[in-house]
Amino acid sequence: MEPTLLNAERSEAFARRLLDILNDGALAVMISLGHRTGLFDTLRDLPPSTSEEIADAAGLNERYVREWLGAMLAGRIIECDEDGARFSLPPERAASLTRQATPDNIAVFAQYIPLLGTVEDEILECFRRGGGLSYARYKRFNEVMAEDSGQTIVAVLIDRILPLVPGLVDALRYGISVLDVGCGSGRALNRMAREFPHSRFTGYDLLEEAIEAGRTEAERRGLTNVTFEQHDLTVYEWPEQYDFITAFDAIHDQARPDRVLAAIAQALKPNGVFLMQDIAASSHMHENRNHPAGPLLYTISCLHCMPVSLAQGGLGLGAMWGRHTACDMLRAAGFTGIRMRQLPHDFQNSYFIASKQPLASRKNVRAAATAGQSRAVGDEHPLKVGTV
Repeated sequence: MEPTLLNAERSEAFARRLLDILNDGALAVMISLGHRTGLFDTLRDLPPSTSEEIADAAGLNERYVREWLGAMLAGRIIECDEDGARFSLPPERAASLTRQATPDNIAVFAQYIPLLGTVEDEILECFRRGGGLSYARYKRFNEVMAEDSGQTIVAVLIDRILPLVPGLVDALRYGISVLDVGCGSGRALNRMAREFPHSRFTGYDLLEEAIEAGRTEAERRGLTNVTFEQHDLTVYEWPEQYDFITAFDAIHDQARPDRVLAAIAQALKPNGVFLMQDIAASSHMHENRNHPAGPLLYTISCLHCMPVSLAQGGLGLGAMWGRHTACDMLRAAGFTGIRMRQLPHDFQNSYFIASKQPLASRKNVRAAATAGQSRAVGDEHPLKVGTV
């Protein structure tokens, strides 16, 4: 076999790409810092300003702010005047970097890079020996996930996500029972509980700290129609009692997604509906080569999603399990009538809508409630599950 000749031009181009990757990786860390310190938000509200003025406005140390500004300037994130003394964040860049830009604030996602770097040494051992890491090894992961969910899910939950299920918003106003599986700190659940006081909401999660965060927020807002419970979702026995069940970016992390999905099917009432939000990807690796966030999602999967599942003796499917595996598992769990939807604001996720009875055999529970009607929780509700 003759040796492959080196193409000097391609080699040089690839070396330049690697340098770009190093620079962009460094910028991701600095963008995370800019988000966490509030510097992007500060710059957005200031005219062109000196490092001293920016540091004073943000309540930060000027020397560190100055060095951060250097990285942002070299990375073409911010601009400066001709003398290099005053710095500004152009509005078209602020539209992707500030909290006011929600749900388009990409700086939120930059936090995953330095966060996952903290477990690199332990993941290296997993490469050598197998196994995984417990959730406890990931400092701030729940906090970042909650912020991620806050802008990707919670910010558009009422107006864009729930209407994916025909009749659901009317049913929630009327009064139904809802379960959120893997609820985390409960932002989505508490948002629904505020919006729909006639429905009752329950959240399950494995982590006590997440459950406590949800409870604290519910108490702060005076919500009496929501409860949070700590459960290992792979072994918990769920009675058939819920009209609507959600799982937001939670199923692929489970030790046994197959068992959790079967339990969800069991927990649904005969006319109930399951809404699962998960990563939009193919189950076939080669089909994800052009995914706009493919490298990021595979990295999060390798350094978090797989290890936390494998640490529990799980399947270790990872974040990129894909729509094919997801649909196969939904069908194996007893779901039928599966639909997959995507939303214009969210290229990262797919929304799976499923029931556990064939659509042809299902009937509408009731015509939609008329405007202004209200009923006590537990009365017959207007969820149009037959039109999913």
